[in-house]
Amino acid sequence: MLDTAVAAFLAGIARDGTGPMAAADIAGTRAALARLQSVPVDAPQISIEDLDIPVGPTGHVGIRILRPAIANGRPLPFVLYLHGGGWIMGGRDTHDRLMRDLADGSGAAVVCVDYTLAPEATYPVQIEQAHAALRYLAAHAADHRLDASRIAVAGDCAGGTMAAAVAMLAKQRRGPEIAFQLMFYPILAELEATDDASAPWLNRATICRYIDAAFPDPASRRLPTAFPLLATTEALNDLPPALVIVAEADPLCGQGEEYARRLVEAGVRATATRHLGTIHDFVALNALADTPAARGAIAEATAALRQALYGP
Repeated sequence: MLDTAVAAFLAGIARDGTGPMAAADIAGTRAALARLQSVPVDAPQISIEDLDIPVGPTGHVGIRILRPAIANGRPLPFVLYLHGGGWIMGGRDTHDRLMRDLADGSGAAVVCVDYTLAPEATYPVQIEQAHAALRYLAAHAADHRLDASRIAVAGDCAGGTMAAAVAMLAKQRRGPEIAFQLMFYPILAELEATDDASAPWLNRATICRYIDAAFPDPASRRLPTAFPLLATTEALNDLPPALVIVAEADPLCGQGEEYARRLVEAGVRATATRHLGTIHDFVALNALADTPAARGAIAEATAALRQALYGP
């Protein structure tokens, strides 16, 4: 049973036909998400710095650094954040309120990587941009008032997928060291034909469309840095502690719980939390920011980040 506010949101989207999932093409999908997220919403006052850094396979990548009010000019631990949108949409503006909430609640800086969207770029460009940005920030932390000894990675939807992949890359490439990984409803495997095809908001057909845009080469879909549920136990060993937050009415719900289970089996401290009565994207959608599930998930996520980056 859906939360009443979630049900009302979905009814409005269905009535108006304005949601990004209903758009006929990628340009329409991006524009629809931007419109949906442009609704004014209360958000913490945070200082923002936009930069372009000379790293990654495309030669440069944009980042946004969000610093909470407690900073007072001192170096802060930071969370490398990878926004959601199924690899094809979204950016630092559509996810601004969510990242402000994370920065304010955790007391850490949040650094959003404005990776190149698909299909303009495809796997592995996005995760290479993210890992390159992480290495740059760790090497130049003092220049940006960041503390490279206390780093977390996080993301929602496809950004959660990439956060998991960046944690794997950091292990494989011996750095930078990551203290914690946070994933909101990540896409961790291709969906099976038996997965729920009629879930509200996000369904199997839409997810398959995202995957086709981001992974046109079928061989890439067999790699664990594309879909982390493919990782062996050995590949998962010694990864950072993890929190995976999922939504009940989401075809990806089981994937997130299974990934947390696999991490635990590999000896990693990991937790999965299922939030009832809500849908995919529930922490990112501004229209759902005040629902009990979204408030609870943000409180849980920021508490976990605080503990990982500042200690108990």
